Amino acid sequence: MTDAPQSTPRAADRPADQAAPGSATRPTPLLVLDVVGLTPRLLEHMPHLKRLARAGSQAPLTTVLPAVTCSAQSTFLTGTLPAEHGIVGNGWYFRELGDVLLWRQHNGLVAGDKLWDAARRAHPGYTVANICWWYAMGADTDYTVTPRPVYYADGRKEPDCYTRPPSLHDELTEKLGTFPLFHFWGPGADIVSSRWIVDATRHIIRTRTPDLALCYLPHLDYDLQRYGPDDPRAHRAAAELDTVMAPLLDEAAAEGRTVVALSEYGITRVSRSVDINRALRRAGLLEVHTQDGMEYLDPMASRAFAVADHQLAHVYVRRPEDLDATRAALADLPGIDELLDDEGKKRHGLDHPRAGELVAVAEPDAWFTYYYWLDDDRAPDFAQLVEIHRKPGYDPVELFMDPLDPYVRLKAAKAVARKKLGMRYRLAVVPLDPSPIRGSHGRLPPSDDEGPLILCSVPRAVGGRVAATDVKSLLLQLAARH
Repeated sequence: MTDAPQSTPRAADRPADQAAPGSATRPTPLLVLDVVGLTPRLLEHMPHLKRLARAGSQAPLTTVLPAVTCSAQSTFLTGTLPAEHGIVGNGWYFRELGDVLLWRQHNGLVAGDKLWDAARRAHPGYTVANICWWYAMGADTDYTVTPRPVYYADGRKEPDCYTRPPSLHDELTEKLGTFPLFHFWGPGADIVSSRWIVDATRHIIRTRTPDLALCYLPHLDYDLQRYGPDDPRAHRAAAELDTVMAPLLDEAAAEGRTVVALSEYGITRVSRSVDINRALRRAGLLEVHTQDGMEYLDPMASRAFAVADHQLAHVYVRRPEDLDATRAALADLPGIDELLDDEGKKRHGLDHPRAGELVAVAEPDAWFTYYYWLDDDRAPDFAQLVEIHRKPGYDPVELFMDPLDPYVRLKAAKAVARKKLGMRYRLAVVPLDPSPIRGSHGRLPPSDDEGPLILCSVPRAVGGRVAATDVKSLLLQLAARH
């Protein structure tokens, strides 16, 4: 694994810090599309987006370690690395709570000067719409849409979203229908959620005309993890998303809105999983507690455990004297490429107090499971659910229904029927076998062809190689163009 190269993008115009505060000239409106998993290879299957790049400009985009959504987006919006903004993954162990929490939503977790704060200093009255970029809640943006289920008191979870202002919720629901949560993640994840997000973005731009519109499009995440980036189904997914984006791109061009499309990471092919927590448990370092015959990770009692996040795992070691034993337990574990200590974390801009005492990086064809039980009969009930907030690590197997269960579709149908009747339900359809996964990310990319990229509708706006930490300044420069 190599360090991410750093470089500076070519300025589209004068530096943003030279923009005249209080100027009556309206900043150039921007549309920033986060096309998850987009790489140069996939761009070949996306004619509308490719046409935008040809008429404008295109460059490789470096990413951060870990190359995951929350860390990369936070770097784009602050211009800093995880060591400064604090988002060391899609989740981490909250030592003060004694709990592993993933996919939190409060923007207060992200430290640093945000893109919209800098833009408002240069352009007083600058308005921002965030449509499904992460850490949207509590952010000082003018318009916000983010996935947020209804959690009923009886335990039911129903699809929905959070908006600011609150009136936008009913407006979007009436026009587009309820936010399609079960198409946003899980076995049913497909183009429906990205289409809803595109249509919500089009509506907000037409009715609110924000100076900056941030739009998150997750569709490529699904089939690339299910089948791998070189599978024909992944190529079809790219073409499908391109078709859905086309009206938004056309409307932005007609309005004179500058378009930037970028990706957080490239998804590369994998063929094996690494049970890092099981290795720690066998070494006597990880502890569980048992309830109703099910085993639950006990992070507060464990001497060491890992929070698995795709191809990176934060290894939390309770006492310094257990560091050597933890290293020894993982030293010969197949699939681990590198074990970063304090110096290694510093080298990658990951030396933040939220990070693990050690950080494991998988080999290129491997990824980390969160599994900690040694017998599937002792697995907790949430293991077979789409349950992103209870699992102490990321679980891409949630994209599948269990192929070994002959009744899995019948179970799903019964759960959906109970849901429609307003009854509690359990959609226990996720397999406990990680072998179907064919794509992952989190490492730094092996080449530009397999890494993220950035496109801009403005000719010569980007060139060479753009650093993830330079995206914020680039967007400020584009806003200052006249």
